[in-house]
Amino acid sequence: MSDPARAPRGPGNPVRDLPLPGLAGFTHRWVDAGGIPLHAVEGGRPDGPAVVLLAGFPQTWWAWRKVMPDLAGRFRVIAIDLPGQGHSARPDISYDTHTVAAHVHAAAEALGAPTYWLAAHDIGAWVAFSLALKYPDESRGLALLDAGIPGVTLPDAVPTDPERAWKTWHFAFHLVPDLPETLLAGREREYVGWFLKAKALSSDTFDDAEIERYAASVAADGGLRASLAYYRDAAESARKNHEALERQRLSVPVLGISSSHGSIPDMAASIRPWADHATGVVVPDAGHFIPDEQPAAVAAALAGFITEDD
Repeated sequence: MSDPARAPRGPGNPVRDLPLPGLAGFTHRWVDAGGIPLHAVEGGRPDGPAVVLLAGFPQTWWAWRKVMPDLAGRFRVIAIDLPGQGHSARPDISYDTHTVAAHVHAAAEALGAPTYWLAAHDIGAWVAFSLALKYPDESRGLALLDAGIPGVTLPDAVPTDPERAWKTWHFAFHLVPDLPETLLAGREREYVGWFLKAKALSSDTFDDAEIERYAASVAADGGLRASLAYYRDAAESARKNHEALERQRLSVPVLGISSSHGSIPDMAASIRPWADHATGVVVPDAGHFIPDEQPAAVAAALAGFITEDD
């Protein structure tokens, strides 16, 4: 559990009915992030380079729980729940990745980390990519895990070949107005469980308790609406990415982390046309949820990528 001697500071928890798991050596924080209370879990070396971790759908900061302790010996580790995710507020805003990136950056600043490294998975990687474009002087490096980026590497059309369609069918489903909410309300556990079971290499990666934890977050206080909003605003994310890339390339170092059985076979190659410096690693024996499936390999890749010099 979190250390009771280090009480959370800043805004209160906006999602009080959702259980709040603790991680030894780490503390829960809530900060005002551009007018929105965002939840962060921080620990590690206070004087080390700051590393901001972002998770994707249908997860929360908890996706990084096995990686964070391995990074804590060298770095200041900050896992942030995105708007609409976990114990962060579920505001009525645009969930395009440039808007969300501004709130995530405000959270990092409020936590006393004006510059930081980013490591992000799935929709978290969508946000991190836009954040690095929007704040190139504050972002020191960018690690992206198994994600197609809107307007950059995310395909415009969902494949209909059954061998591939099962990985991306939900993109179109989430765009349909109202129907997903009608079908999924009250069935969040079944829906979240399908993603966690089907997209991990081993179907026993996530136990029932883990599935319940993530499903409860999606179900709580508008979490389903916010989860869908990232997909519904993906066209706006793509438009803003295009505009930014017409002015600049990604100037920060980029590490693409792929997996042997993930969605994107070579993350580095997919990003390289838009980045000045991109390298990549492939994590064996993993599906889409790489931090859960091979946390030691992810931690080692990040430790080798992040430098400690200013």
